[in-house]
Amino acid sequence: MNTWLNLSYQDAVSPNMEELIILNDHALMILIIITTVVSYMILFMVMNKYTNRFLFEGQMIELLWTMLPAVMLIFIALPSLRILYMLEEISNPIITIKAVGHQWYWSYEYSDFKKIEFDSYMKPTIDLEQSDIRLLDVDNMLVLPFNIQTRMLITSSDVIHSWTIPSLGLKVDASPGRLNQGCINLLRPGLFFGQCSEICGTNHSFMPILLYSVDLKQFLTWLNNY
Repeated sequence: MNTWLNLSYQDAVSPNMEELIILNDHALMILIIITTVVSYMILFMVMNKYTNRFLFEGQMIELLWTMLPAVMLIFIALPSLRILYMLEEISNPIITIKAVGHQWYWSYEYSDFKKIEFDSYMKPTIDLEQSDIRLLDVDNMLVLPFNIQTRMLITSSDVIHSWTIPSLGLKVDASPGRLNQGCINLLRPGLFFGQCSEICGTNHSFMPILLYSVDLKQFLTWLNNY
């Protein structure tokens, strides 16, 4: 059971990730149908008496095996394009957060409310507490409210990084001299982990991302107390 859980996606915490999981199931079902039909045809051809071994032409079957793959690709392409546009859509964000990648840590800026800036380093193993997760916990986590649309502006100060949280379905490259953006719309409270997904140097594996999702009241309290 644990092996199958490791092969599955993380539980979705955003509408975009939910749509990506649905698209994955949709494409997987089409692949299962194709695999089943092709396997049946191979088995049938192996087990029969080769009654059609002198067949040289069959326009109808040629038409079918040309049209069917095209139809299958359309069934996959249309929802895929829809989700691709959804991932890039940012409409009237209420909060904007800037994330800057460094070798090898992240820094965050909350400039909409007041000047709040902090760096987020991975916790050393020696400083971990009982409830902490090795290589994923940080000293200063990113705090965001759920059910509030948030825009992430992501850049880098040195080399190319990638700001990624799998449960959000969000992966945005952090490129030096360029601002990229992504949309976050959290559905529930909780702790959500990610890591840099770009090979950015020797300590690439040691710049985790920790997002803490809270309700709006807790978020405003955190801002006031920072």
